[in-house]
Amino acid sequence: MLIKRIGIDLGTTYTLVHLPKRGIIINEPSVVAISAADRKILAVGNEAKDMLGRTPDSIIALKPLKDGVIADYRATEAMLRYFINKAIGGVRLFRPEVMVAVPAGISSTERRAVIDATIAAGAKAAYIIKEPVAAAIGADIPIGSASGHMIIDIGGGTSEMAVISLGGIVSSTSVRVGGNKFDSAIIDFIRRKYSLSIGERTAEEIKINIGSALYLENKLTMEIRGRDIITGLPRSITVTSNDVTEALQNELEAIINAAKKVLHETPPELSADIMDKGMVLSGGSSLLRNIDQLLTRTTGVPSYVATDSLLCVAKGTGIALENLDSYKRSILATK
Repeated sequence: MLIKRIGIDLGTTYTLVHLPKRGIIINEPSVVAISAADRKILAVGNEAKDMLGRTPDSIIALKPLKDGVIADYRATEAMLRYFINKAIGGVRLFRPEVMVAVPAGISSTERRAVIDATIAAGAKAAYIIKEPVAAAIGADIPIGSASGHMIIDIGGGTSEMAVISLGGIVSSTSVRVGGNKFDSAIIDFIRRKYSLSIGERTAEEIKINIGSALYLENKLTMEIRGRDIITGLPRSITVTSNDVTEALQNELEAIINAAKKVLHETPPELSADIMDKGMVLSGGSSLLRNIDQLLTRTTGVPSYVATDSLLCVAKGTGIALENLDSYKRSILATK
């Protein structure tokens, strides 16, 4: 099959690739391993993530995107080339058109960097779509209707929220808080409370296994291992879901305040629509237990997590690319 179009959800934590008629074919970490001596790319994706926190001085495993934008241009270009080549496979006779989902709040310079990196990685043309729009399309929200819909996309680097009506964004905001900040908050909390130093991967496991946005009556527990800050020796402790909830208070508050800001800026007619339909949550970090209940309690607006919330942006990017003419208004196209 000749693949002419590829949709990419270029996330801070994971990159997903969507092909028309085939769906999501790649879901790998946004990690690149490079040689410290000559900056040569050694590994990308799953293979590179396995190296995080375990590399010798000669190898650097890094995340080329920070807070949803490019922090290391060359590593991002290499990562995009890897994913495009993997999606197409074998020998390519032509360069594909690629659509990349980016945070709604990024600057024109940051947007240009994504376009340039995509073209340099082998695309014939690069299109940019804003993450909230892509997430809404992927969550089966009829964005073209004359009615208000609110989407909250909580990813690894950013949380994007927008009210969409008639195919365009009416009000939106973006906060650089997401799954990565959740992990950092857990690391800091465990260091302070238990004098134990843990790594990013352990923090992520804690978040996934026992994390909750609200305090639970029946606490969940998990045994973790780390390095004792005082003795410098390995030690095991048991952490609870309430520890995680306490650790995440500031980050969750930032997301709540951003949602309130968007609701505050929404015209009254659309506010009524949102009250009827509720806020839709997407993105990997929307899978944190009870985050929908927390938003419902704090804003007074019903909230629910979309089906396959982790895949909404990638699916929406693919759908928008297949129906490029219909979605041109919501998308910035470039060569």
